[in-house]
Amino acid sequence: MKNTEMLKSISPFIYGTTRLGDEQIPFEERVTVAYAAMNAGVWFHTSRQYNNALELLSAAFDRDRTKVPTLIAKIGGDSIEALEADIQRNLEPVGLKSLDVGQLCIGGDLAQDFAAGGNSLKELERIRESGLVKSYVLEVFPWTSQIAKKALIGGHAKGIVDAFIFYLNPLQCFASNDLWDLLIEQRQPIIALRTVAGGPVHKLRDVPGAAWKEYIQKRAVEVAPIFERSGINNWTEFSVRFAQSIPNVLSTVGATGKISNLNEFLAAKEKHQPLPQEIVKELFALQRRWSDELDVHAEPWTM
Repeated sequence: MKNTEMLKSISPFIYGTTRLGDEQIPFEERVTVAYAAMNAGVWFHTSRQYNNALELLSAAFDRDRTKVPTLIAKIGGDSIEALEADIQRNLEPVGLKSLDVGQLCIGGDLAQDFAAGGNSLKELERIRESGLVKSYVLEVFPWTSQIAKKALIGGHAKGIVDAFIFYLNPLQCFASNDLWDLLIEQRQPIIALRTVAGGPVHKLRDVPGAAWKEYIQKRAVEVAPIFERSGINNWTEFSVRFAQSIPNVLSTVGATGKISNLNEFLAAKEKHQPLPQEIVKELFALQRRWSDELDVHAEPWTM
């Protein structure tokens, strides 16, 4: 069975809905941001994990159901049964019958079976053929990179996984170096998560508590001079153009709860100007070192 054509229509920027679950922002204000992103015609990335983001999306969708965006949603579990239940947990609150793209956040026996080319592949195909999920992308972290690598080497991802999705921005590359090399060698499609790595690089470097982990602050110290040397004044533009500099990258996912930030993302995606190659090489040299020094040794969910 041929892979879906879904990702051929992907928008170069995907609106991330993490902040839509932030109850410190007034509900109607968040609905307004979501509706503005709908009107921009970009894809959305969401999850049941983002507090009441799905209920908020439903309110935004109800303003005009003809503008419901293409959705990527996290679907996870340690078994096919758990995965199917999680699909429904993401669909029911937004009033949809099928999911455009399922981000496979699998673990335990299911992940091991998938990597080995077991029966889970047939089960995933069955779900896709039913129309419940139209396409799959595989989530990757430093601590799960070996699962993706094993599946790729064994040819088991082919025909099931349409792209790989992970944190990829100037401060983070959450595929291990050996997996990254394989993704580049095989020209595997990538969706980059967390476009701006949590905020403007100078804020992450200089403002106490702005970086949610110490390693982000330390990386901002190293990246800020590169950003300054680029001559680009806006960190959002720099970060979007970083993603656009990588041939494998289909799109970048940036989250915000503010109209002003959404407009920055939308303006940056129109640039279509990759960063100078010397800057990209400098950033990736840092990321390879960071991966070897920290990322691949990190305990799950500590980064």
